[in-house]
Amino acid sequence: MITAALIVAAGRGERAGGGLAKQWRTIAGRPLLDHTIAAFRNAPGIGPIAVVLPAGDTDAASRFASAGLILAEGGSDRSSSVRRGLNALAGATPDRVLIHDGARPCVHPDLIARIVDALDSAPGAAPALAVTDALWTGDGGDVTGTRDRSGLYAAQTPQGFHYAAIRAAHAAHPGGAADDVEVARAAGMAVRIVEGDPDNLKVTRPGDFARAERLLGGRMSVRLGNGFDVHRFGEGDHVTLCGVAVPYGRGLQGHSDADVGMHAVTDAIYGALARGDIGQHFPPSDPQWKGAASGIFLRHAVALATEMGWRIGNVDCTLICEEPKIGPHAAAMRAAMAEIMGLDADQVSVKATTSERLGFTGRGEGIAAMATATLVAA
Repeated sequence: MITAALIVAAGRGERAGGGLAKQWRTIAGRPLLDHTIAAFRNAPGIGPIAVVLPAGDTDAASRFASAGLILAEGGSDRSSSVRRGLNALAGATPDRVLIHDGARPCVHPDLIARIVDALDSAPGAAPALAVTDALWTGDGGDVTGTRDRSGLYAAQTPQGFHYAAIRAAHAAHPGGAADDVEVARAAGMAVRIVEGDPDNLKVTRPGDFARAERLLGGRMSVRLGNGFDVHRFGEGDHVTLCGVAVPYGRGLQGHSDADVGMHAVTDAIYGALARGDIGQHFPPSDPQWKGAASGIFLRHAVALATEMGWRIGNVDCTLICEEPKIGPHAAAMRAAMAEIMGLDADQVSVKATTSERLGFTGRGEGIAAMATATLVAA
């Protein structure tokens, strides 16, 4: 079951002020839209992501295309922008789609999960908050009456649907709908109400930026990943460990340069991202990686973390072997990996231990490495 996300960010956001479209204004150190995209990248179960951008915004299109996002150009109104985004997703053949306003950067993974779960038993599902305040009508600044708030809800996004049904509903709709629930209901689709989130605000006016800053700046999201690797000894006059060539009477065997330490660190980063391991990204069956420097793999893992909205807090690598001695080279190893990852050396730990002459490392048959990586939301 493929669940896609469609993020609509084709508006100009003039009511928000600031002289810049609101999706490009900075909140908690990064553009508003980047927060929104990161929320879906990091949500379990979300596959392809499409973003609808303003027409002619080539700089943003180039940046997001290089990050693996599916792009569409916005239309004259929200309905036409959504329609174009749904069409752009067709090649990904999703079963379901979550349609979200790009101006809602504080969407939480729990809310996304509630919508996805609801689509198991309904063709449409959308979050909403029951109206609890008194409702008035007014004219010229004076209260002219009241309205019953029973059964009224304030709608939010993401609004989720079975993909084929909502695409057909948009194709048949004349346009001008307030949201995708209106389009779905016009096509006869049932839409289930899912409990919304008060923090899932839509940034619309200048004061909303301060609230979003408090919400996003106060979130501390951390992921941990573990990596483990083993390589046996073979012929050679050195071993490459954590990016450093260490003189030794034997080498390590492997499809690449067999840098067991760097492989463990790379897998730890992939693990924290829930994106598999080195073998999935760089298959050993592919001859282009034969003898490749392992720095290629580590740079890819770091770049993927950045694209997904994470930065590396620290890594810790332990090399397990009887020989060669690691201590004299540990500082150079830390520096080499720090340079590749764009970190300070004090964010990288490399240490060694023996296995007390037990097991294959104790018998001097090879070297093992284990690593842990900490990722912090950027």
